[in-house]
Amino acid sequence: MTFRIEARVVSGALVGLTLIVIAVGGIIRIYDAGESCPDWPTCFGTWGFEISESEQEKWYNENPHEMDSRGSSHRYTSFQIFTEWFHRLLAGAILGPLVIINWMLVRKEGHTDSRVNLASHTSLLLILWQGFVGWLTVEMDNKNWSVAIHLISALAFTMSLVWIWLLLTKIENKTPKWLDYEPFFSNKWRRKIGLLAIIALFSLFSGTFVSTIPGANNGCSVDGFPDSWPLCSGVLIKPLEDIALESQIVHRWIVGIVGTIMLGASFLVWKESREDGVGKIVRDWIWFSTALYLANSVIGASYILSWDFDEGFVEFLSLIHLLLASITFLSLATAWLNCTITANRGD
Repeated sequence: MTFRIEARVVSGALVGLTLIVIAVGGIIRIYDAGESCPDWPTCFGTWGFEISESEQEKWYNENPHEMDSRGSSHRYTSFQIFTEWFHRLLAGAILGPLVIINWMLVRKEGHTDSRVNLASHTSLLLILWQGFVGWLTVEMDNKNWSVAIHLISALAFTMSLVWIWLLLTKIENKTPKWLDYEPFFSNKWRRKIGLLAIIALFSLFSGTFVSTIPGANNGCSVDGFPDSWPLCSGVLIKPLEDIALESQIVHRWIVGIVGTIMLGASFLVWKESREDGVGKIVRDWIWFSTALYLANSVIGASYILSWDFDEGFVEFLSLIHLLLASITFLSLATAWLNCTITANRGD
């Protein structure tokens, strides 16, 4: 029996691996380890993560321009350094080479559909871009805008892999039932779903700024229910005096508006699918994305209400919040991409 590795299978596996890399990036943030490897691609000039405080001090003395943004006396634990080191290992030493291998597999399989080659080239370019953005994030000492770009780039890269996988499953006639969209309904809804994906990404983007701006999570007070949530410092509408520190209330309004639009879309797709007798799979994708979005809104509220004066916030909730927001966007973007591919095949 001859064993053959298929680009379709590798692409699907890479999507899963990329989600793990994103999750590890979230762990880095909640453990405040974003600067635990101040140089790149090495870590304190080494390729390991067991770096003592005295070794850190020696390296900082030799490289004063790399001093930590928290001050010259700040030091990191081995676990914090490990999270950043492991993130780099997954992204650079495992994910990157596998993307190159997958690119070569697509070439070897000789697909005649130009979209497959375009998607494969895109994934290769985006993994190189992601490496550059990772370096930039380190150089910028994890500035909020650099972290946001890093996450958005990771999501774009993930979608390039989904693009390859979707195309190959259709070309090889291996599309699962839960992706078997009708061409007519796909063409009718692809622009609407594309808009939903964009506004979900905007909501995620605004949340990233809140989580990376020091003190922004306290922007609506930490007095518990209802003063800190659903109210903001005890009021429903709070004037903005410092948009950075008070970015949480901006994020909340964005979340509310986007949630309302998604609920409206869920009702509309239900109505149209019932009238046309088709589109139930598209409907289910929109319903699933909306349910995820609403559940994640509850997680976000739970995070704000989890404040304890001794322990602070329950940061594990913040990680779940990030992952659900990312999956919501990826779900909508996948539905849009599948609608586009299906509609084109039905022309």
